[in-house]
Amino acid sequence: MKTKLPQLLLAVLLGLASGLALQAAPAAKSEPRADVIFFEREKFTDVRDSYMETPKGRDAILAQIKDYIVDRAKWYVPEGSKLTVTINDIDLAGDFEPERGVRFQDIRMMREIYPPRIKLAYKLVDSSGNEVQHGTRELTDLSYLQNLQFNPNDNLRFEKQLLDDWMRKDFKRVK
Repeated sequence: MKTKLPQLLLAVLLGLASGLALQAAPAAKSEPRADVIFFEREKFTDVRDSYMETPKGRDAILAQIKDYIVDRAKWYVPEGSKLTVTINDIDLAGDFEPERGVRFQDIRMMREIYPPRIKLAYKLVDSSGNEVQHGTRELTDLSYLQNLQFNPNDNLRFEKQLLDDWMRKDFKRVK
């Protein structure tokens, strides 16, 4: 009897562990509700992570913006619908001022004269493929430095705020 108790405890623990593993398994991902297209990304006004623009830096910034739009779409695009956003130009908040010296050439200076700007076109289609809404927008925030920032460590916080404001104005929040 004493020899079967450890085996029984081991069996119970393994059963519990497998049950927890099944509960923790991620649910199947649903189809993203947004698609983002960057039209002629090489011609964008300012998508740099340093004074000297690099394709790697530009691609990383654009990937963050795309991921953000796709993530936020779940709050504004009904399930089964699809939002297609074509971004035609981006001018990030702030700018690099290399004339300040070598130590400052890779620091983005935030000033009122360098507001964030995003030009985009969008189309929302429902689950049947019927166009529900479309338009073009030139997003900008001239008073971006006075806005309350939720994540001051996010390098794209001003651009994300622009996108949030646009979605709040043009789309109803999905329950």
